[in-house]
Amino acid sequence: MNKSLRYIALLAILPLFTAGMTTDYFSDAEALKSQGTGTSQYGSSTGICGLDLCSNYPGGKAAWQADQGSTVAPVAPVEETMEETHEEEHMEETMEETHEEEHMEETEADLGSVLRLSRANVPATIPMHQGYYDGEDVFYIITDSSDPTHADIITANQGWQVELAPLLKNAPEDALSTVYLFTNGIEGDGIHGYQGQVFTSTPAQANVYSALTSHVHVMWNDGATPRVLDSEAMVMAAAENNEITLTEIDVVLNMPQIVWPEGQMMIKEDKILTDVTPYGGGQVLEIDTEEMNVTFIAHRGWGPDGRTIYYIVTDATPSGPAGMMGVVSSPTSASLIANSAAVDLYQFKNGLTSTGPLGFQPGIATGAPGDANYSPMWRIFVIGWDNPDDAQLLETIDDMNAYNEAGLINIGIARPMDSDHIVNCPFIDPFQ
Repeated sequence: MNKSLRYIALLAILPLFTAGMTTDYFSDAEALKSQGTGTSQYGSSTGICGLDLCSNYPGGKAAWQADQGSTVAPVAPVEETMEETHEEEHMEETMEETHEEEHMEETEADLGSVLRLSRANVPATIPMHQGYYDGEDVFYIITDSSDPTHADIITANQGWQVELAPLLKNAPEDALSTVYLFTNGIEGDGIHGYQGQVFTSTPAQANVYSALTSHVHVMWNDGATPRVLDSEAMVMAAAENNEITLTEIDVVLNMPQIVWPEGQMMIKEDKILTDVTPYGGGQVLEIDTEEMNVTFIAHRGWGPDGRTIYYIVTDATPSGPAGMMGVVSSPTSASLIANSAAVDLYQFKNGLTSTGPLGFQPGIATGAPGDANYSPMWRIFVIGWDNPDDAQLLETIDDMNAYNEAGLINIGIARPMDSDHIVNCPFIDPFQ
């Protein structure tokens, strides 16, 4: 039976389904949901057997289940009503009709366990920049800024939105790496229109690397002859010779590295995205150092109020989840576990099967771009349904709190490998 006929058949049973609902069909937790959209329950909990209500089927649900796969209709009692006789006549129709009913039952089961989002995984092409580490090229992206001025400058220069994340200013020093930004001298692709930034570490130096960067402005002094400085050692030497002036600035940028001298981010083998593309195996589809862009997979989820958000994944700690997702391992991020620069993101470990990182419904974030508490650095909590068969779609923080208070879900902080777990998930607009 083709898919169109299956959905037509589904629409045909809706009146029966509505009539069969009792006044206590919705749980107290459902009534608590103050925002978002509640989903109906499907499958056996509705009392629907294929195209017939269990209560009307001769012999009840057990008889219906026993008869599945048979083309012979069950024998009805002698005192059967005209309606039951009519149902029996339908059961005696062709093998194709029997298969239609079996497919209908499968469709109901799918609707009760599978959440299918449209555009759940989409490509997001992001401009790259070129900088230096120890005399060699580094290619990176800029996604977030703690400072609105730098967010606006970089957005205008690269033609791609940099999100404002004021909380990043609270990151401790051991969660940051240092980057040198040039404010005059040789013109180039740097943030201020001059030579590329100089990095002090790459993912190859995992114990000190961080995508979150603190910054030092480099300004050539009058009388000095500007030249390209491509390492921290060269910057320090020029400063000692009084050729340049170094000024620390109070700004933190999220600058994940894509290509560095010793390697690059993993490229996903299967580049054809669908709404059911597996989460792991890499987050990058293509790296183009000639066109200076990188294409990430943007994953769909929910903001705190149920709005749709998309995010990419660039790095994580500990190494286990980082390897599963195919991103850079960044142990320094663990220092954010109790810091306000990281905010909470809730993922699901059971319930509705879908495209979340654990194979279930997409997660819910406590902040989104434009919110005062937005940050790309996420402290992960895991939601589990006490009874996965009762799982419904949760879309907002209010949904989550209501079901938690009702005792239907449990929430705990994620500690894979018995370690602090932080993920760098910049929220982006993949359609800009």
